[in-house]
Amino acid sequence: MGSKKLKPKDRKKTAETIPLERENFVIFFIGVLVLIVGYIFLAQGPATSFWSLTLAPILLVIGYCIIIPVAIVYRRRKAKAADNQQQAEIA
Repeated sequence: MGSKKLKPKDRKKTAETIPLERENFVIFFIGVLVLIVGYIFLAQGPATSFWSLTLAPILLVIGYCIIIPVAIVYRRRKAKAADNQQQAEIA
């Protein structure tokens, strides 16, 4: 009864935004640093060295497949609780 109804335009606006906070950017830049180190190791020594054959691909996979996606989807628990409360108010 007392819940505030949002106009369809406002619902679309809130649903499309991805709230990235400081923690997300910190995690993202850690991922970028891991990628830079991976590419540096890839360029070191002969092609059959441990650095370029083993360590560099591991760092690149960790950076691209784990750290960068985590930076995009990570949210603090407080933010999750606030978002759930906001979604309950909308409905």
